[in-house]
Amino acid sequence: MKLIAPSIVPVLDPGFRPAVLANRAYRAALAASGHAVPVHLALERGPTSVSRYSTEVFAPDHPDAGQNFQYIERLLKFLLWSRGGARIHFCGPVGLGERLRSYYQTSATGRFDAEIMGGKIYGMPLEVVVCKESELPGEREDTMPLGRNLDGCRIGFDLGASDRKIAAVVDGETVYSAEFPWSPRGVSDPQWHYDQINEGLRKAAERMPRVDAIGGSSAGVYVNNQVKVASLFRGVPAELFHTKVKTIFLDLQKEWNVPFEVVNDGEVTALAGAMTIGENAVLGVAMGSSEAVGYVDANGNIKPWLNELAFAPVDYSPDAPLDEWSGDRGVGALYFSQQCVGRLVEPAGIDLPADLPLPEKLVAVQELMAAGDARAEKIYQTIGTYLGYGIAHYADFYDFRYLLVLGRVTTGRGGEIILEGARRVLDEVFPEVSAKISFHVPGETEKRHGQAMAAASLPVIAMAAALSR
Repeated sequence: MKLIAPSIVPVLDPGFRPAVLANRAYRAALAASGHAVPVHLALERGPTSVSRYSTEVFAPDHPDAGQNFQYIERLLKFLLWSRGGARIHFCGPVGLGERLRSYYQTSATGRFDAEIMGGKIYGMPLEVVVCKESELPGEREDTMPLGRNLDGCRIGFDLGASDRKIAAVVDGETVYSAEFPWSPRGVSDPQWHYDQINEGLRKAAERMPRVDAIGGSSAGVYVNNQVKVASLFRGVPAELFHTKVKTIFLDLQKEWNVPFEVVNDGEVTALAGAMTIGENAVLGVAMGSSEAVGYVDANGNIKPWLNELAFAPVDYSPDAPLDEWSGDRGVGALYFSQQCVGRLVEPAGIDLPADLPLPEKLVAVQELMAAGDARAEKIYQTIGTYLGYGIAHYADFYDFRYLLVLGRVTTGRGGEIILEGARRVLDEVFPEVSAKISFHVPGETEKRHGQAMAAASLPVIAMAAALSR
């Protein structure tokens, strides 16, 4: 694929090659060639949950057909981490489908996707099924409402990699919110994790007459309150993960004996935005220790999608930064998070100890920003440019009218610079996208604690329990 240099260049990253520009250039060349052939994809999460997506590639005998694999592999990478799927039905040039099948079996990055999607999330090996169009499963996208339950005395929590946030909410009013630093990734003892989470719940419970329900958000993938994949527990050995961590929230529910609901932090990000602005069709992006994304559709519901865009590529440069977990380059976690701030410190000319933890690097940059340091400002300008191109890329896959951006990285004047930079890119490069998307700028408390507050609204309090109060 031809990589396109952006017209608005990130001040600290001249090598940035936005995914959205490469994809659009590929499709434009394809349309001009007159030799396009269709590709239909069906991503099956289970027998009753399927996403469909259609595109085109160059005919196999066309001179530019060599670009097809990179285009379709990067596209499919985004679809896998946004929508999820363990069985990929591929209808298109047979050789291209077979190459995809081999990619997920033989390449390091493909095997990572296959292992996480297949064994850990959906409980079956990931496979690529090359088929005819008549054999593609139909789309089945069930939706469900998310949160917005405000009755009673509720606890909400949000678990990040550098802090955990807690909120006590009584009949929709937040009576207490707090933030506690922690470093869970390297801790191997599941009991430590359990105790740390429970400590926060107890502190919130002390601020209310009773506890009727508990809702939480956390980085990772959760199904029926069970932990499938989560970076917070990477330090826990595999055997202990399956016996202790997988059911950690079910065990907490047993201890508290109230309705208890835990979902991905990205979903709660979007929910927080939808609740605050009173609108739907919201894409939420939380810039914390990593990137968390959630989506509330036009009807105020969520789809059975993963929305784990921390692993979805936004930069196609072969020299893009390498994600140490997935082994892939140019993925969202390295552009919209504390990780991004950490890697831009050196290009900005800021001298900080290499072994300084990322949260402390962010604090140092924020202090410099508050003092008017031009080097720190360049970091936020760079992230803002990234975000503008990233939003345009996301708009090719999500139908949203409102964008909520929050998280520790967006605190203070730096957050304003990020949004100013993103809006400039949209206005000047993608005016059609800019015209339909409004930014929601939360207040500082909402930025840092909005997810915990929204998470409190997740559980439904049973009528019997409500009557017994």
